[in-house]
Amino acid sequence: MLILVCMLLFCLHSYECVDFTYHVNENENPGIYFGDLGIDTRFMESISSKDHNLIWFSQLQEDKIGNSLFNVSKTGRLYTAKSLDAESLCKYNTECSVMVDIAVRKGKSFAKILEVKVIIEDINDNEPIFPDNEVNINFDETDGRGTMRSIPNAVDRDVHLLNSQISYELIKEEDDPFTLAVSRRVDSSYSLSITLENKLDREIKDIYMLQIIAKDGGTPSKHGILDVQISVTDENDNPPIFSQDIYNITVNNRQAKEIPVLILSATDLDSGKNGNVSYYFSSMTSERAKSFFEINKNTGEIFLLKKFKPEKKQTYKLFIEARDSGSPPLSSVVTVVVNVINKQNNAPVIEVNFSELTGNTATISEAMEVGSFIAYVKVVDNDIGLNGQVTCDLQHNKFTLQSLGQKRYKVSVKQTVDRESESRINFTITCSDRGTPSLKTEHEFSLKVTDVNDVKPQFTKETFKFLTYENEKSNFPVGFINATDPDLGIGGDLTYALLSSTQHVLPFEISDYGFILAKQSLDREQQSIYKFKVLVKDNGIPSLNDTANVIVEVMDENDNAPYFVFPSVDPFSLDVYYQPQSSNDITTLRASDRDIRQNAFLKYGIMKGNNRQLFSVNPYTGVLSFSRTVYQNDAGSYALKFFVKDSGTPVLSATTTLSLTLTVSNKSSTKFTAVNLQSDDKIHINLFIIIIVAAVTVSVLLVVSITICIVRRNNLQGNQHIFRTDPQKRHVGRNTESEYSCAKQVSSIHESPDVLQNIDKEEDLPHMWSRGNLSLEHKSSQKLRDPSIEIHCQTLTSGNIPKYSQPAARSSAGRKDKDVAVSSPYYREITKPSHADQSCNKGRTDHFDDLPR
Repeated sequence: MLILVCMLLFCLHSYECVDFTYHVNENENPGIYFGDLGIDTRFMESISSKDHNLIWFSQLQEDKIGNSLFNVSKTGRLYTAKSLDAESLCKYNTECSVMVDIAVRKGKSFAKILEVKVIIEDINDNEPIFPDNEVNINFDETDGRGTMRSIPNAVDRDVHLLNSQISYELIKEEDDPFTLAVSRRVDSSYSLSITLENKLDREIKDIYMLQIIAKDGGTPSKHGILDVQISVTDENDNPPIFSQDIYNITVNNRQAKEIPVLILSATDLDSGKNGNVSYYFSSMTSERAKSFFEINKNTGEIFLLKKFKPEKKQTYKLFIEARDSGSPPLSSVVTVVVNVINKQNNAPVIEVNFSELTGNTATISEAMEVGSFIAYVKVVDNDIGLNGQVTCDLQHNKFTLQSLGQKRYKVSVKQTVDRESESRINFTITCSDRGTPSLKTEHEFSLKVTDVNDVKPQFTKETFKFLTYENEKSNFPVGFINATDPDLGIGGDLTYALLSSTQHVLPFEISDYGFILAKQSLDREQQSIYKFKVLVKDNGIPSLNDTANVIVEVMDENDNAPYFVFPSVDPFSLDVYYQPQSSNDITTLRASDRDIRQNAFLKYGIMKGNNRQLFSVNPYTGVLSFSRTVYQNDAGSYALKFFVKDSGTPVLSATTTLSLTLTVSNKSSTKFTAVNLQSDDKIHINLFIIIIVAAVTVSVLLVVSITICIVRRNNLQGNQHIFRTDPQKRHVGRNTESEYSCAKQVSSIHESPDVLQNIDKEEDLPHMWSRGNLSLEHKSSQKLRDPSIEIHCQTLTSGNIPKYSQPAARSSAGRKDKDVAVSSPYYREITKPSHADQSCNKGRTDHFDDLPR
């Protein structure tokens, strides 16, 4: 029982109870080990061995200086974080200690909070230091024995008693009349004075040089030196004196700043500047006390510098020095004790330490289980009585607040969180005291929900269909695959891969961004459709994936020329036997094209070899047939060159040659032709029939005209002169028997067609034109009811064979038959006139057609 009472008294004396106390020397290098909480707490002994790896230690991050001084490992080992300086951390002649809060965590939650006291052991690392290295003092030569002159004392910044304990020694010449007087002040500092032992004679010696050695009590001892120069003259020999040795005052924590809390007064018996007194804070006044008070150096008024905070400590000790303006100045120090009475009700202050921090942002993992300990809450309210009694509350569907004792709480998970639905969670902790009126503090916190890989990537479609052209260069883009993953970090970092259902290597590849590219040029004729799968997976742990179908259709380009299937060889020989009753179709050309659609839509045609216009080919079916009536004269060999072309862009084509040998039956009719070297135009068969009917009608008149023409020519040859009917009045020449010219125009003939019947037979022709060449030309106007016939005679060379032509007969299908030359027993050779002047009349000789036998 006695031990318990002693412990309670110790806690009350220390204002707080600590769990563990450790010692560490100042000025040690960072990283010095000085304690092991893992061993000292024996926490491992209270839990099962399987949970040992879940226990770890961490230092709570508070706005205290202790956070930057120490580090704690996860196993509980304590180390210094920097070199410790007791003088900057603690006050003079006091125990130097720092309180550190250590959290014992189980997994991601708090298991226990330890309050650790670390005592910093002071070492003798500071020597005594005088304010100045040299001081000048004066003694009046009239001064008697025992006269004293004050000199500044030395200060040792060490906080330990022995290390800061100073002893002084005077170093002088043997006959110097001075001694050192040392006295202790109320603030534990020393007052130094040089005492005169004998009267001085300024005329004998007016300057004395002394040294004051200040040594501390540390091991090893350190010292400081003050050089003292003594001048013999009149001096300031009276220090300021306060009216009392100590001042003890009481101040309300609502003290106004403009009203002084105390006015000090010190008197100096000296006159002039030696009696002018100023007031200062002594070097022994703590910096914390100076932060609350300020002093007017001229009037000695002490004012409140800022409002007092509601803290446990309510007493402040000030050391005020009164200093005159003499040379050297004299001074005295008085103690001022300020007691602060707390009469105000302050709102509670909420301090929260979270289990997980990313920089300055509190976080919570979406994998955190229900019941996990995520934050430690400490409430500060130093008000007295009911004003300092606090209750806290947290209203949130995800978290709950549980008490850990007086003014301490923990925040636990009440319901699991999902980052994909809520990436940041805000909650408010409300704390109220029981004062009158009650004061409340609300502190809003924001938790960032960190991601775990719990959602698999997903394609936007089950099947992706793309169209691409063949013959494109490698790395040509085919399409874009899109997949989404709401996870963050590597859990949302996606990687794509192509999966083939066959063993063939796919000619595609996919980038990290989902672009499908063709690794090589595609050929639709080899493969027109590709079907495969694409895999997407994230880089989380464990990795999640999804698949989708991909269909790539290769569109055709006109990259294949057509080719002939029949004829299969070039040239190809074909024998054709024609009979009148035979079909006009000869054979069918066949071609193929590896392309499709319009690129394979073929058209056939004849390039050359069809000079007589005997053949035609259907451009779409390739059927080769006779384009007109076949006559015996058409028999022979033909080298027909065909082409086939597609309908693509650009147009591609192929050619082949067909060597066709045509044999015509004897039952077929013979076709007569006339000379037509300038044009291949023909007259329709119906017009030809009209001409024949007209010729028969006027045959009698035509025979008479021809006879007259022949008689005149014979007369001209016998008389050796020329009868000209040249419309251009040009002379052909005399004495030329082989040249003659005659022309007769017969117009507006409406006689019966029987007139021309006499020349219908072939055997009559030689009698009519025994010495010349007869050509008939029918020139018709747009109206056929008034035709005219012009008969031209032109010279013939020996052996010339006349040719007959008739207007081309236009078939019902709209085709024209070209002139075809035929053989005759009466005519052996056809020649072209050597000169245009030999013609009786210049004009077109086209529109001639053959006269049937």
